[in-house]
Amino acid sequence: MDKIFLLGAATAAHQVEGNNRNSDSWALEQMENSSYREPSLDAADHYNRYEEDIRLMAEAGLNAYRFSIEWARIEPEPGVYDDAETEHYRRVLECCRANGITPVVTMHHFSSPKWLISQGGWEDERTVEAFASYCRYVVSKLGSLMEYVCTINEANMGLQIAAVARDVMMKMGITPQVGMKFEMPKEIQAKKAAEAAVFGLEAGQAVNTFLSLRSEKGDALIMQAHEAARDGMKELCPHLKVGLTLSLFDLQPQAGGEEEAKKLWEEDFAHYLPHLQKDDFIGVQNYTRKLVGKEGALPVPEGAEVTEMGYEFYPEGIGHVIRHVAESLSIPILVTENGIATKDDNKRIEYIRRALNGVKECKDAGISIMGYLHWSLLDNFEWQEGFEKTFGMVAVDRATQERRPKPSLAFLGTCQKMFANSIID
Repeated sequence: MDKIFLLGAATAAHQVEGNNRNSDSWALEQMENSSYREPSLDAADHYNRYEEDIRLMAEAGLNAYRFSIEWARIEPEPGVYDDAETEHYRRVLECCRANGITPVVTMHHFSSPKWLISQGGWEDERTVEAFASYCRYVVSKLGSLMEYVCTINEANMGLQIAAVARDVMMKMGITPQVGMKFEMPKEIQAKKAAEAAVFGLEAGQAVNTFLSLRSEKGDALIMQAHEAARDGMKELCPHLKVGLTLSLFDLQPQAGGEEEAKKLWEEDFAHYLPHLQKDDFIGVQNYTRKLVGKEGALPVPEGAEVTEMGYEFYPEGIGHVIRHVAESLSIPILVTENGIATKDDNKRIEYIRRALNGVKECKDAGISIMGYLHWSLLDNFEWQEGFEKTFGMVAVDRATQERRPKPSLAFLGTCQKMFANSIID
């Protein structure tokens, strides 16, 4: 008998919980001249209001919730675990179960303990065992309440950020080369020195957060961390289904762009395949398409509708990406993020409807799809963008933290029973 199709919403701890004071993101938000528009502070206060938020999902008809456990809360100092925080996440998991919600747990969603960055971060070999140890600890305490686990969110994001930087350089007429040195403007040098000081590093030392420009070495270490965490968790709890998530564009080659599109797909996805063969599923995350010419990614077409993030409004991207992934990877696929930043909830409903039709077509074509988790449950803290961008199906009053469900939440809930149909109206 097939498992029920997982239909739900997603969040990330740092973006919704609030007061994640031991994390690298918190440290960077608080510093003078921060690149963040504003600090997260209480965020959406999900840490204290998770019961209300989980109940809203259940009442809307959703049956799954993807959320992250915050490493910086669990292990505020190297090798020192906070039992009170572990018990907090036990209560979150129990609340999901009590409301008929299947939890999908992410072990790392961008933010890391401040101490990890101080010892070299995501370019340091010690991070592999540090991450695996944290994951083993959590599963040793909470594994009986867990079923689906994503080790690392968007494991390829650092390379994608590096690719953006490379494209900017190319547009400036600079050809990137290994070991190339630049004379940074004094204000940027000062900012980087301040960031290093936050983590107790010397001026000039790199601050290697998860969202820093990633080297090939760092990319390899992240895959090692994923595999070590996966194997360690499954050894303790063999029932767990473990995978990771990748950020994937719907790459659409234009005239002359076919080889460049293949190259970008290799960077974003294909070169990870050897590390995914023992995974139980893959989490696929997509928000839009990317047109590709012979010189690389092209701008959003002139006159195209765009979201608050500047992405082209293109809900069909998720279906195309699922098909592309399934061509070379046979494990089940879970849509772990897909959504839109917009103040117009009617547009969000249209986006969900069209995206889910694409997912349904893939499922009808025989592709193994476990479910669809919309980003995001709540209007939340969108990293450097602050609270301005609204991805949520539930509005959050910034002054009172009052929740106001939008029509899109109820619409997504209706899609569970409609998923047996060919078209979602």
